Amino acid sequence: MPAPTHGCAVPRFSVIVPAYKVQAYLHESLHSVLRQSFTDLELIAVDDCSPDASGEVIDEVAAADPRVRAVHLTENVGLGRARNAGIEHATGDYLIFLDADDTLTPGALAAVADRLKETGSPDVLLYDYARTYWTGEAVRNQHAAQLTEEGDAPFQLTDRPGLLKLLMVVWNKACRREFIEREGFRFPPGYYEDTPWTYPVLMAAETIATLDRVCVHYRQRRQGNILGTTSRKHFDVFDQYDRVFAFLDARPELDRWRPVLFRRMVDHYANVFGNRDRLPRRSRPEFLRRARAQYRRYHVPGPRGRPRNQVRQGLVRFGAHRTYRALRLARTAARRLDAAARSVRRAVRARLLRLHYLVQLRLPVRAGRAVFSAYGGRGYGCNPGAVEEKLRELAPHIRTAWIADPAHHHTVPTGTRRITPGSAAYWTALARSKYLVTNADFDPRLRKRRSQVFVQTQAGTPLKHMGLDLQERPAAARGTDFGALLARVDTWDYVLSANRHSTLVWERVFPGAYTTLEYGAPRNDRFQRASSQDVARIRESLGIPKGSVAILYAPTHRDYLRAQHRPLDLERLLRALGPRFTVLTRAHHVYGAPLTDSDTARLVDVSDHPSVESLCLASDVLVTDYSSLMFDYANLDRPIVVHTDDREVYEAARGTYFDVREFPPGAVARGEEELIDIFATGHWRGSRSAQLRAAFRDRFCGHDDGRAAERVVRHVFLGQGAGLPSVVPLADRRPVPAAPAGEQVPEQYQGEAAPRPHEHT
Repeated sequence: MPAPTHGCAVPRFSVIVPAYKVQAYLHESLHSVLRQSFTDLELIAVDDCSPDASGEVIDEVAAADPRVRAVHLTENVGLGRARNAGIEHATGDYLIFLDADDTLTPGALAAVADRLKETGSPDVLLYDYARTYWTGEAVRNQHAAQLTEEGDAPFQLTDRPGLLKLLMVVWNKACRREFIEREGFRFPPGYYEDTPWTYPVLMAAETIATLDRVCVHYRQRRQGNILGTTSRKHFDVFDQYDRVFAFLDARPELDRWRPVLFRRMVDHYANVFGNRDRLPRRSRPEFLRRARAQYRRYHVPGPRGRPRNQVRQGLVRFGAHRTYRALRLARTAARRLDAAARSVRRAVRARLLRLHYLVQLRLPVRAGRAVFSAYGGRGYGCNPGAVEEKLRELAPHIRTAWIADPAHHHTVPTGTRRITPGSAAYWTALARSKYLVTNADFDPRLRKRRSQVFVQTQAGTPLKHMGLDLQERPAAARGTDFGALLARVDTWDYVLSANRHSTLVWERVFPGAYTTLEYGAPRNDRFQRASSQDVARIRESLGIPKGSVAILYAPTHRDYLRAQHRPLDLERLLRALGPRFTVLTRAHHVYGAPLTDSDTARLVDVSDHPSVESLCLASDVLVTDYSSLMFDYANLDRPIVVHTDDREVYEAARGTYFDVREFPPGAVARGEEELIDIFATGHWRGSRSAQLRAAFRDRFCGHDDGRAAERVVRHVFLGQGAGLPSVVPLADRRPVPAAPAGEQVPEQYQGEAAPRPHEHT
């Protein structure tokens, strides 16, 4: 065994990366390993006699980092044998394989190391991956549920047979090197070399554990993928399954797995044959003959399975190429007919609904009806939610309805009617309700009637450019029809504004004849009304440990990025700050994906939580970038840290109305190291932070005194234009404080809003 080059200590991980014709991706792949926050590793990069510059890239990286071992093979031996060469040079406790066009996700090795420690150093640890596309889209493995960490660990395959549903590849596992050496596992030559490695490894392992975290980004290359090439080398799949069953023949105690492996083999053969880009046309009948012979050789009686699987098994069992093609054509024709029928049904339904709407427009407007919506149907909340709640309190004679997708109906209060977008009830409500309230837009086909009142609540104080200011920002505008936008503005009767800055921006970027109600943001009323008991109850529901400092991390979206912007290694941040901190991560709804692939007791994804106001109340400090949430959070008079790692790019793509770094609500970090330093030194809640926040609140929070919704309801719905509740000065307000770390809520304040806390220094 070659001696390690980095010193006497045995590294925890040996990461093996074979390279052949991957010069365009190799730098990114290798650096995804070397930039891991967990550094106890050796990286063995194997140049499989690649004709491009892959070998030079490896030498360049090795010269810059002593943890890298460059291995150059004198002839091209293929992916499997290149991995074997890496194994021969490995000295680490665990072997981790990574293909040279894939990457490790930030913090992956630290998560793997922690899980290995938690589960007693099992023989094999399986973790998850996500397919990444050239568009920037990332799609997690569809069988991720098999990787749940619930239950006993470690375990054996018999305890979790569902793991065999996972993609049988080597790069989603960490294998104990001693176990691999003891069992003598090595990769065979040829295509599909993972097959006779992964099945035997899982079956032979005495201890297995799982990590429910995406650790690998599996690049879906447009061209150049070996398995996507047309070649007779795909016939190698037969030899690989011969090796799998030979392994079973040598171990009778594993016979229980024969039926499972037989079905997987048949399915695999059908997949190879069904992918018309893999086999040369003239070789397809021969492939089926070989598959039929393998079927008969290894056949084990078992369940028939789903109809689709029965057809695939019939293809392999009988080699019935023509019959299979006929069945496929029949299924395709049936699907097309079904799709056509669905299209006709949709068209007929759309016409009937349109006719229904036109009829409703001719009926009288109902003066005692109001319909609400937020974020295009995502659920109950924001400013419309606060107004609706106050309307039911002050004007119970007005019946309210809320438009939301069925998945969000559970967020709507029981006293409010739930309406599904696009339904007949939806069009009836839009046609006949006197009041229409939203923070976004209703259907563009809406015809506002003269007797209807449209209230545009907006969704926060604008920092980034909005409306007509996006005309020179194509990345942010994304094809916006500004003429149609102004036509929608012409339907607005009232626009809510939280402060003078918002008023000036709204009236310029959304020019119209509406009336601006500068009454404050109704959604922020809750910050003045909540009690310390409310804070404690929310923290408990989120699982925030008692005495922990809860950081709410909520960045905004990037118009110039399709994928989630992840500037922070949140696991590294938590390790640097220590066990006293908990991070709540809230991703922007545009992406539909979390900010982290890890969800632990101290790193909690709250992206799907229905109430951002509750999250603000539960937290002790907000970390954000250009999100309007900072203006709302400032009303709590709690620390805010601004993290702007891409200011220049963001300014060029979207633009902002002022430089938040020059007039921030608290400390400013321009990178991850600065952010860690701000928390480590206590600057996040120091006296300078308090001074900045006070100036910020004075400028933007003047009307948010807890009665904004009441002012809106009295003015718009009750017609009380005069005598509205006066604004409570900032100095007299008492927003609910965060639960002091490690302290109990003072008895005299339990059940009521506590006085504003003094700033820590």
